[in-house]
Amino acid sequence: MRGTDRNQSTMFSYVSPEARIPADHPLRVTREMANRALVRLDRKFRGLYSQTGRPSIPPEQLLRALLLQVLYTIRSERMLMEQLEYNLLFRWFVGLEMDDRVWDVTVFTKNRDRLLRGEIAEAFFQAVLVEAREKGLLSDEHFTVDGTLIEAWAGQKSFRPKDEDPGGGKATERDFHGERRKNDTHASTTDPESRLYRKGKGKEAKLCFMGHVVTENRNGLVVAAKTTLATGTAERDASVAMMKRLPRGRRSTLGGDKGYDTEAHVRDLRELGVTPHVAQNDTRRSSAIDDRTTTHVGYEISQRKRKAVEQVFGWGKTVGPIRKTKYRGRDRVGWMFTFTQAAYNLVRMRNLLCPT
Repeated sequence: MRGTDRNQSTMFSYVSPEARIPADHPLRVTREMANRALVRLDRKFRGLYSQTGRPSIPPEQLLRALLLQVLYTIRSERMLMEQLEYNLLFRWFVGLEMDDRVWDVTVFTKNRDRLLRGEIAEAFFQAVLVEAREKGLLSDEHFTVDGTLIEAWAGQKSFRPKDEDPGGGKATERDFHGERRKNDTHASTTDPESRLYRKGKGKEAKLCFMGHVVTENRNGLVVAAKTTLATGTAERDASVAMMKRLPRGRRSTLGGDKGYDTEAHVRDLRELGVTPHVAQNDTRRSSAIDDRTTTHVGYEISQRKRKAVEQVFGWGKTVGPIRKTKYRGRDRVGWMFTFTQAAYNLVRMRNLLCPT
């Protein structure tokens, strides 16, 4: 019997959003872990908001919405609000009822500075690590470090001489042919903190920042994240800075590629009680890593394990938003980079705890 095509929708629904989401949906585990992490931030949230006045949008809902933006590769907050308007799954994850009004997109603009001042991304990242530690997923002995370029939200034509008159014509009228451009003499008018940098010989130079992570070798979870200006020493400086504040055992190892093979970097790591398991740089006459390190079985294991750190950047640049940032300034770029690492950890933990 043919069904009737009714054009008039029903007025009421007696099925809750909770009942409509499948019990085995992957977002269920992610939401539970994210909620437990957000509970740990309750005291920090209370310090950011006034005790009087009109109630604001709960910061927990804002962070869950931003988490969806990372997980589902939603390119703008305006599109995120559109999805929240009609996507039942998204409403359930954020914590909105069917009749709740979706916020204006400017809500994120107004609340971003508050969340930035409170260092909420780092706090959320650490809260997720507490969850991973309680599940026994972290190692405190063997780590890997690596860095990647984050393309800035600025065009090449905005990279102009620092002493140039800002009212001297449109950017499209400038001819850069034959001009030598350097960070010492030039700066972007769109994002002055970005730096012109190229990854290697034969690569094009781009305005960018650098993102750095340290992963533990047991399950490949990110245990430290940092964003810096793009310089030739940024990777090694960030490596030492992250290892200083990282909880670890008495003797630990740190793997890395050959870019970390310098005498100063190796010396700094050993002074911290960290054994450098970085790849030997064959382009130099001598390496800072000698036979005392390379003959051990652990060095070979670290070299195999270090390649897994590329999965973090691969996920962050294909699914996450760190291939080309949509924010300006190192603080804002760093906020989203750290938040993206927390999202990656949630996905990785879900896969480890609930393998399909």
